[in-house]
This record gives sequence, structure tokens and C-alpha cells, in this order.
Amino acid sequence: MANHKSAIKRIRQSEKRRFFNKYFHKTARNAVRKLKALSSKKEATAFFPNVVAMLDKLAKRNIIHKNKASNLKSKLAKHINALK
Repeated sequence: MANHKSAIKRIRQSEKRRFFNKYFHKTARNAVRKLKALSSKKEATAFFPNVVAMLDKLAKRNIIHKNKASNLKSKLAKHINALK
């Protein structure tokens, strides 16, 4: 257990941040799954900007790597273009 007040506070902050990061990451993953499950090109095209924004925010906050975000966006765009 931490002995210093600052260390105790840091533990609290880290825990809170971990839960926020976990929430945002899980939400984005579910959005990606939802987009992949869509079969209508019109719906997918409308939903795509929301997913891209989520992925960009995750990359900006260093929850995921920027290249991973780019790869996911690219794969999703390919998926949407393949829809009829």
C-alpha cells in the first residue's frame, strides 16, 4: 500500500482513468461490430463517421495506437464499399 498522500491520490486517479478508458474502448469496439453487421450500404455509410470519430478519439487519448485506428478505419471503409 502507498504511504504518501500523492501516491494514494495517483492510485485513485489511475483507477478512475482505467474505467473511463475501458468504457470508451468497449463502446468503440461494439460500434465497429455493429457497423460490420450492417448489410445496408445506406445505413453503413450514415453510421461510418460516428465510428471513425470514436476510433480517432481513442487514438488521440492513447487508448489504442494511431496505426490500429487507421487500419480499422480502412478495413471498415473497404467493407462499406463492398456492400450493395
